[in-house]
Amino acid sequence: MQLEDILSPERCHCQVNWSSKRRILTNISEIVGDQFSSIEPEPIYDSLMAREQLGSTGLGKGIAIPHCRVASCTRIIGSLITLAEPVDYDAIDGRPVDILFVLIVPEQKSDNHIRTLAKLAELFNDNDLCFTLRQTRSNEDLYNIAITY
Repeated sequence: MQLEDILSPERCHCQVNWSSKRRILTNISEIVGDQFSSIEPEPIYDSLMAREQLGSTGLGKGIAIPHCRVASCTRIIGSLITLAEPVDYDAIDGRPVDILFVLIVPEQKSDNHIRTLAKLAELFNDNDLCFTLRQTRSNEDLYNIAITY
C-alpha cells in the first residue's frame, strides 16, 4: 500500500480548528461525502462513531487512526488531519490527539484493510514523521510529506 493510493491533497487538512472528536468525525464525513458522490456523509459518521464506541482509535502520542467500513464505499479512502490545538480523544495513553489519519474502507472484509491499518500504525510510530507533520503549515505540504515518507 502506498499512501498516494488512498490519500489525496483534497483530503489533507493542516492545522484545522476542530475542537472535539465529534466535530472532527462530522467534518471528515462531510468532506469525503462531498468528494465521492456514491457515499453519503451520514453513514460515514455513523460508522466512525460506532467504531469509536467499541474502543478509542487514539493510539497514543497524540495520534489517532479512526476507521470504519461503509457499505457504499468501493475503495480504501484516507484523510490526513493535523489540529491547531490537540483535542481529548480518549486515547490509550490519555494524551490529547493532534494528528489523525481517517480510514474508510469497503464493507466486505479484506486483508488489504488490515494491512493498511497496520502500515499506518507503523508509519505514525515514527517520531520524526510526527514532528514534521506537526510543524507543517499547508495542506499541500502535509500531503507531500505523507506520501514521500
